Amino acid sequence: MFSMKISRKILAVVVLFFASQCFAQSDTEVKISSFQYVKKLNSVFDFVLQNYVDELDPRTLYEGALKGMMDSIGDPYTLYLDSEAMRDLTDTTSGSFGGVGLSISKAIESTPEKPAYVEVASPIDDTPGAKAGIQSGDLIVAIDGMPTPQMTMNEVLSHLRGEIGTPVTVTILRGANMKFDVTLIRALIEVPTVKFGMIEGTSIGYARLIQFTPDTPLRLQDALDAFEKENYNGLIIDLRDNPGGLITSVVDTADKFIDEGPIVSTKSRLLFENQQFVSAKDKTTVKKDIPIVVLINRGSASASEILSGALKDYHMAYLVGERTYGKGSVQQVVPLSNIDGIKLTMARYYTPSDTNIDKVGIPPDLEVLNLQKFTDEEEKLYVEMINSKIITDTVDAKPGMKESDIVEAAAKIAKDYPFEERLLRRLLRVQVQKSQPSVLYDMDWDLQLKEAIKVVQSSNYKDLVKNTKTLKQLQEEVSAETAEKK
Repeated sequence: MFSMKISRKILAVVVLFFASQCFAQSDTEVKISSFQYVKKLNSVFDFVLQNYVDELDPRTLYEGALKGMMDSIGDPYTLYLDSEAMRDLTDTTSGSFGGVGLSISKAIESTPEKPAYVEVASPIDDTPGAKAGIQSGDLIVAIDGMPTPQMTMNEVLSHLRGEIGTPVTVTILRGANMKFDVTLIRALIEVPTVKFGMIEGTSIGYARLIQFTPDTPLRLQDALDAFEKENYNGLIIDLRDNPGGLITSVVDTADKFIDEGPIVSTKSRLLFENQQFVSAKDKTTVKKDIPIVVLINRGSASASEILSGALKDYHMAYLVGERTYGKGSVQQVVPLSNIDGIKLTMARYYTPSDTNIDKVGIPPDLEVLNLQKFTDEEEKLYVEMINSKIITDTVDAKPGMKESDIVEAAAKIAKDYPFEERLLRRLLRVQVQKSQPSVLYDMDWDLQLKEAIKVVQSSNYKDLVKNTKTLKQLQEEVSAETAEKK
């Protein structure tokens, strides 16, 4: 009874204190200023710290308040970075870090109808995630048996990263029903930039841009110089599964193609965030009028969309593959101290035709899927095949399998699991290459690359590119169709 009276007295004091400090409202609902909100937060912080039943660490309250503030915005790219997240971010941008090699995103709000699973934006080349065959669009529903919807992004990262050489098991959901476990061995992740070479039997240069780091423009120039020595007459730029990177890097990369005009612009309600990045003619190094195809998929995001969008708007390249991810915003990391900070969306970027592709993505000029969607029965059979470990057991039984061995093994597996043998060969090849550097391209599997080669070699390439529509035209068409339906 005594404690109840004391509690009521304290509650009354608190209510009166907050009311007097923060809510001097009239019947006309006077707008509360940001300063008043700050005073209220400060009052609550002090009161909880001084009066909670157990002694609290003020840092716990501070981090919780900032996390809640960032999450309330509802932007998956705006978040609080604790000391571990800041360290991970520094490691990533410097070019190396420990983990499994997956670029991921996660929705903030989780509901029974739409759980906030971790989505794989793209696997990083030559990493445990890529070597295990994890794909763009895969959902991680659990990590070491712990469901991911309840985890924060920082918690997900802390579980995926750890001591080099230690295992972590992720439960993958692919498609509607294909759910299976994949065990990854954590490794030192070195962020690659560009891999390149000539397409065998052709005069076409092929450059895979893996991520946009400060080294990307230099490495791409190395590729172009090598192609020049081979007298290349066509170029394929592969941006599939490229999660983006630095805007300065992609601008310098695009400048090698575009000799005049804007490459990208950023727009914000803050004047100092409004910028336009313009090309310089003396930095253009790609052969003029050379056929160019850009390969894109759902793992192409952010900076890779800036490059593909700019080349499309200028009718300089033909896009082949699948619609891109759709991340058209720009973030900045703001340190709050030596150990933590926030990542905040400060602006949106716009392509040369003045189009923002956020949450929309960039459609290809020619849609090509490497694998058609499975039926429900095929999904069940696929999970059964993965869980049977027939792929890994086949490779383990014959170390150092050659291509002829892979073809023979795929035909044998197809008798029990009647999938396209091309898919089975791909799964076997991925398993074989786990202990080897990844190949530059897989012509047997890659239908998108095959179509890109056809386009580059096409006699009517110029007409194809000339007749493509800019992103502005495409979005105006969609808006007109939507208005007509209404």
